[in-house]
Amino acid sequence: MDDRVSVSISEGAADVRLVRADKMNALDIPMFEALVATTERLAGQKGLRAVVLSGEGPAFCAGLDMGRFAAMKESGGSGIAGGKERDLAARSHGLANFPQAAVWGWRQLPVPVIAAVHGVAFGGGFQLALGADMRFLSVDARMSIMEIKWGLVPDMAGTPILASLVRDDILRELTYTGRIFSAQEAAGYGLATRVCDDPRAAAFELAREIAGRSPGAIRAAKRLLNNLSVDPAAALLAESMEQMKLMGSPNQLEAVRANIEKRPPHFADV
Repeated sequence: MDDRVSVSISEGAADVRLVRADKMNALDIPMFEALVATTERLAGQKGLRAVVLSGEGPAFCAGLDMGRFAAMKESGGSGIAGGKERDLAARSHGLANFPQAAVWGWRQLPVPVIAAVHGVAFGGGFQLALGADMRFLSVDARMSIMEIKWGLVPDMAGTPILASLVRDDILRELTYTGRIFSAQEAAGYGLATRVCDDPRAAAFELAREIAGRSPGAIRAAKRLLNNLSVDPAAALLAESMEQMKLMGSPNQLEAVRANIEKRPPHFADV
């Protein structure tokens, strides 16, 4: 776990960092496992008041490890965390499946989570940032709902969270195109809480402020605010069912091959 995610706690604030900097913190199976294990550990951490989630190196998180997509191209494999051993339809972590738990776990932590995002947050990395209560972005940060590039849909708990943040037509445009958008656009869309020169420093400043508030009241407030969203159980299961139909289908594999081979895709009608 320590080679993917590091955790330190001081004065009630947890400093959680993705530490796979040489791969832009891309999501491989050990990273998924470390993220889930971290939320499970923090959920029972006594004295915890707030969490800051960030990434080391040049990016917050570049999304799913390219090696997973290469596996799709070469063997028609799913490329999901855990591969054939994990069933996306199985609710292995409460309302969520295993990949969803890497994001949904932050939403379910009893204390506020602030994501400090720099560089890129693409695909699964973007959804990871969505798991936080708030997102502080660097001025040059870039984001994308990039799953469509690979012939897939967001399936890491992104859709029920996005539904409460983004205007419907904007969400559809970003999802259908996979367009990369700036920190300033993210703020306009409702996806960035703040755009700042040093998002990590700003996140810790807020975390320390939250840590000084009544812990019972903060936890009660998070429970209440979590209940304002759309029904997460139905949305999380719908993500999984749609993704299962897409993964390994001829058009999805063609999307992967075309991207890796840097050529236009040739899709069959559906």
